[in-house]
Amino acid sequence: MRTGAIATRVKPVLVWSASWGIIRCMRQRAGSIFIALALAARASAQDVPAVDHHQHLYSPAIAALISPPPPAARITPIDASDLISLLDAADIRKSVVLSVAYIYGQPTRTVDDEYEKVKAENDWTSTQVARYPDRLIGFCGVNPLKDYALAELTRCTKDPHLRRGLKLHIGNSGVDYHNQQHIEQLRRVFRAANDNRMPIVIHLRASYSQQLAYGADEARIFLHELVPAAPDVIIQIAHLAGGGAPGDAAAQEALRVFADAVADHEPATKNLYFDVSVGVTPRTTPDDARLVVAAMRRIGMARILYGSDGAAGGNPPPREAWAAFRQLPLTSEEFRAIARNVAPYLR
Repeated sequence: MRTGAIATRVKPVLVWSASWGIIRCMRQRAGSIFIALALAARASAQDVPAVDHHQHLYSPAIAALISPPPPAARITPIDASDLISLLDAADIRKSVVLSVAYIYGQPTRTVDDEYEKVKAENDWTSTQVARYPDRLIGFCGVNPLKDYALAELTRCTKDPHLRRGLKLHIGNSGVDYHNQQHIEQLRRVFRAANDNRMPIVIHLRASYSQQLAYGADEARIFLHELVPAAPDVIIQIAHLAGGGAPGDAAAQEALRVFADAVADHEPATKNLYFDVSVGVTPRTTPDDARLVVAAMRRIGMARILYGSDGAAGGNPPPREAWAAFRQLPLTSEEFRAIARNVAPYLR
């Protein structure tokens, strides 16, 4: 009802004043609610990750290779348009796409024409990323222990959609931190990446299936023997130094080593960042969550990058992965900081 109508029909001044006061109060309250809703919507938008720093595409060939035998469900290929749909559902604008070509070099597999298939997977990833150049950033993938590793790295530097970085997977590649030949070969790859200004995203967790040693000692080997070989590029440690297994005590040991080193301002940590992909899942227990948060706070939220990993093999898509991550006992300000973080190699 309009105030003019009230003034016309209601003669007593006191009644008119009271009615106007109620309407004014209602307007003020409505305005306050509107402002609160607007601010809430804005805050919610700010809490959406700016970038998914750890994603994968799966070609039909690689999906067939890694699919379990029947009657288990087959792995579904994921191309660039599929990933864009997943990112849109999460309101995430950009993503780093890490080629999974290294899977062909897994030592527990026998693959004919292995290097040709590695090149084909990297090339397929490049072609897919090229479809959305304003949203997807491609990284080359290779098993660093292979005799073709340096040749493939060099080949990738000539591809505008793969030269932005290098993805290494210690577990899948069968790297043994206590095998000096493995360490020396990794140093060569790190030096080559550094020389070509290629940031490195690395899955540090040693192989579960091969039961290779991993924990505090191996984190120190990485920090003191490998990181110095790439002093000028960003090194992004995937999965908060783990591999996605819940309650992985070895991964927690490794993460504490890195947290202590960052807190102590060790020079080797200058360019280290950590992505959270599958580091926190719906299976993460409250005790494990507290350990993860303690390590993250020692590292500092500025070095924590959001990532969700490929949406295959039971991994949740980006939207659900962010929701699971939000269950950590972090503050709103800490979540917001992580959501806004963008790796230096994308700036």
